[in-house]
Amino acid sequence: MTRTLRHTRAAFAAAMLATSLLSLPPLSLAAGRPGAAAMAQDDSGAASSAQAKLNKSQFKNVKVSVQNGIATLTGTVDLYEYKLDAEKRIHKLKGIEAVRNQIEVAGPAVSDQDLRSKLLEKLQYDRVGYGNAFNAISVSVQDGVVTLGGHARTDVDEDSALALVSTYPGVKDVVNNIDVDPVSIMDDRTRIAVARAVYGFPSLSKYAVDPARPIRISVQNGNVELYGTVDSQSDKDTAYLRANGVPGVFSVKNYLQVASQPSEPQKQ
Repeated sequence: MTRTLRHTRAAFAAAMLATSLLSLPPLSLAAGRPGAAAMAQDDSGAASSAQAKLNKSQFKNVKVSVQNGIATLTGTVDLYEYKLDAEKRIHKLKGIEAVRNQIEVAGPAVSDQDLRSKLLEKLQYDRVGYGNAFNAISVSVQDGVVTLGGHARTDVDEDSALALVSTYPGVKDVVNNIDVDPVSIMDDRTRIAVARAVYGFPSLSKYAVDPARPIRISVQNGNVELYGTVDSQSDKDTAYLRANGVPGVFSVKNYLQVASQPSEPQKQ
C-alpha cells in the first residue's frame, strides 16, 4: 500500500513538472540569432578597425577580414618586416582573438645564393663591439625562405639577427632555429678565457683584427664550440688545442673551416 502511494505521488509530481514546463514560453532558434548577429557586428567593427590600423603606404595591398574574432590578413608587402609588423598591429586590437597571416612578400627577386651571401656579410658585422665573436649564427636560404641556426650569446643578439634579416629585400620568410646560450657567469668567464687563449697566441692574433673574420667562440655549460674560417689546417688545430687547454672547459668541438679546403657541413 505504502509503495503504491509513493508511486502515485511520484507520478503526480512528474505530471506537475511537465505541465509547468509546457506553460513556459517556447524557446526557438530565433533566440540565438541576436547573439550571432551581435558577433557578426563585432567582427565587422573589428575588421574596420583593423583595416584602419593598416592605413600606411607599406600596407596598401593588404586586406583584413574577421570571422569569429579571427583576423585573416591577405595581400602583398615589399619586405618581410612589414608582414610581421602588420600582424603585430592587428594583435593589439579589441575584438581580435587570433591572427591568420597569409600575406605574401613580393619585393625584388634575389637568388638564394646571393641572398645568403649578403645576409652572412650583414650578420658578420652585426653587434660588433658587443661580443660579436661569441655569436655563431648560421644562414641557409631556399626559395627566399631564410633559416637561421647556430648560437647567439644573448636574447638581444638573437633579436638583432632576426631584425636584420627581416628588413633585407628578397627575404620571403624567416625560420628561427637559433639557440640562445644559457645565462651563466661561469660560461661568461670561460668565453673570456678561451678568447684570450686563442687570440693571445701569435699565429692566431690576426683573427682578432677583422671583426668579420673572428674565430667564433660559443659556450654552453662549459662546452666550447669553435666556428669561422681560418687560413690553414695548422691554425685550425692550434685553435682547438688552445681552447682545450683552458681550465674549466669540459669539451671542444672544432667546426672551423679552412679557406683552401671544401666546406664541411656545420651544426645548424
